[in-house]
Amino acid sequence: MEKNNQKKEMTLDAIAELIKVSADSTTRVLEAKIEASKNETVKMLEAKIESSADKLAAMTQKQFLDLERKIGNVEIDVKEIKRTAANIEANLNKKVDKIDHNTLDYRVEKLEKKFA
Repeated sequence: MEKNNQKKEMTLDAIAELIKVSADSTTRVLEAKIEASKNETVKMLEAKIESSADKLAAMTQKQFLDLERKIGNVEIDVKEIKRTAANIEANLNKKVDKIDHNTLDYRVEKLEKKFA
């Protein structure tokens, strides 16, 4: 019966030591879990950032390629407009020359009739 009495008789210091050991053990376990969780979260966020950067780079490249294609189309359109303007100018010059020629023909005819 003495052994049972020894087990029941605990000092406050012994209880405090048990609580301290238990708390230290729990703290170490929790700190390890927190550190592991932190490391996992950091890896996950770094992967997301890398993925986002890759997606952003791909989107930017696509937009630049689209812009390059549009600029190419504009350049082709401008060349076509310049060519059309040159054709219009040439046709106008021909018309002006023909009008001048017809005017002169008419004046010559008038003069010929007058002196004939």
